[in-house]
Amino acid sequence: MTNISISANIGNEVFQSPFINAAGVFDETAAEMNQILNSEAGGVTTKSATLKPRKGNPTPRYADTKFGSINSMGLPNQGLDYYLNFIEKNEINKPIDLSISGTSREDNLTALKKVQKSSFTSLCELNLSCPNVIGKPQVGYDLTAIEETLTAVFEFFTKPLGLKLPPYFDLQQYDAVAKILNKYPLTYINTINSVGNGLVVDAKTESVVIRPKGGFGGIGGTYVKPVALANVRAFRQRLNPEIKIIGTGGVKTGLDVFELILCGADIVEIGTALAQEGPHIFARLKQELTDIMQEKGYHQLSDFRGKLKEYQN
Repeated sequence: MTNISISANIGNEVFQSPFINAAGVFDETAAEMNQILNSEAGGVTTKSATLKPRKGNPTPRYADTKFGSINSMGLPNQGLDYYLNFIEKNEINKPIDLSISGTSREDNLTALKKVQKSSFTSLCELNLSCPNVIGKPQVGYDLTAIEETLTAVFEFFTKPLGLKLPPYFDLQQYDAVAKILNKYPLTYINTINSVGNGLVVDAKTESVVIRPKGGFGGIGGTYVKPVALANVRAFRQRLNPEIKIIGTGGVKTGLDVFELILCGADIVEIGTALAQEGPHIFARLKQELTDIMQEKGYHQLSDFRGKLKEYQN
């Protein structure tokens, strides 16, 4: 581990290690966020906050599966004021990613106006990709809605802003979305959110495994890693270089972290594996990533970030 640095920058924030929790995991309460902050994570993401506290969808709404998880949480959270108060009343020496996820454009704009007026100066993330709010579509699949939302946001918002995006599956989608995003002073994107509206069946009981939406939910874990790698790679090839990328999806090992950074991620987020293993996962990831870098002769993340090669004979 001698002379190896795994620090990374997004905006003005320095992450001493390049992994944090994904929004929705170990972050609903102050106690949970403090567990992340006291671990080897580089920072903490808050629960995606709505203007008012929200109970979320009926339970059971999360289930572990052989290769990951399925969930239809429905944005349970303590409300935006709770997370702003946590940030403002505590001395936090790691970067904070404040996640915002209103159920309408008006709510998102109201929330961001409140953040703009607050003393908060770290990273703010607007979630355009929650697939699990009953009756609400994902804004991230509506190109007109993305552009209209960002135009309205940047009329008043001057703090560092990132976007949480849904997974895209077509090269033309990457082209179209990147063309829009490049028009705005975004600090970063976060890709991907869970793969929406999958279905897991329990053959023994001949039923679905979660209650909301008839069993349909967001898929995470090992299943989605190739999709996450593709989205990170495709957007790194298309976005302005000043827009950083948080890679999310299927991270379970230090090798997964290495591959997402190789595709162009600046840092990564961990969701399903964190839910299954707990915050001590970050110490393991740190060791595994450092071991890989030492074996390959890399001294810092920029030595290999975004340097994925074409097929080698």
